[in-house]
Amino acid sequence: MMRENQLRTRLATGELIINTWMAIASSYAAEGLGHSGVHSVTVDLQHGMLDFSDALPMLQAISATPATPLVRVPDLDPMQIMRLLDAGAYGVICPMISTPDQAKALVSACRYPPKGTRSFGPARGLLYGGPDYVAQANDTVMAIPMIETAEAIDRIDDILSVDGIDMIYLGPNDLAFELDGHVGPDRPKSEAALLHVLKAALARGVPAGIFCSSAEEARARAEQGFQLVTPGNDFAHLTKSVRSAVEKLSDAVIAPQTVVAHGR
Repeated sequence: MMRENQLRTRLATGELIINTWMAIASSYAAEGLGHSGVHSVTVDLQHGMLDFSDALPMLQAISATPATPLVRVPDLDPMQIMRLLDAGAYGVICPMISTPDQAKALVSACRYPPKGTRSFGPARGLLYGGPDYVAQANDTVMAIPMIETAEAIDRIDDILSVDGIDMIYLGPNDLAFELDGHVGPDRPKSEAALLHVLKAALARGVPAGIFCSSAEEARARAEQGFQLVTPGNDFAHLTKSVRSAVEKLSDAVIAPQTVVAHGR
């Protein structure tokens, strides 16, 4: 039996998925995050400081943990998508999907014939997934378009109608840039658009995920109905933790020391 995609299982039972996001090239960190209790780890090849040669050992490290390995690809490039699936990714998040044709191309790149155009050569997918990987991959691997443009908002019903979309993933910052003109805290137009997309997705039975800036925001998004939440990326968590430690130590007073003179 092919290794289960636990995200599909959680989606089917209506459970929340906590996803973490990696922008730093480190298999050691990937392994640690995979054991942190999250349900999935996404390796970011779009804005992350890494490429395929970095992503491969990170996916291998995640594979040794309970978390499901996902990737965000740089763009809608079927060859890159194929390589990352062959490397063992169980889901592909693709940025800037704005039309139903683009959504269809993403699904096609993630599926073997006759449902798609993915080329045969499962490589690590076979090692990670199991001996029946090729027979089961179409029903296991997830195709996840990112909705983050005004055009995508306008065409969301058509995009959601594309057969084979397993989830949509909202990119709030790019959407805020386009609709509100900034990524600051006051985002009335993009916030309304996010909720419009969420309502449309829920009406069609398509689960929705979203990138968040914090655990508090992620909790609020889950309460809105988002089924997958990403509470920030690795770099943000790392720097926030160190900054917090520095703040707690900044007013520390060094206790007086007794100096003992040697040889007396």
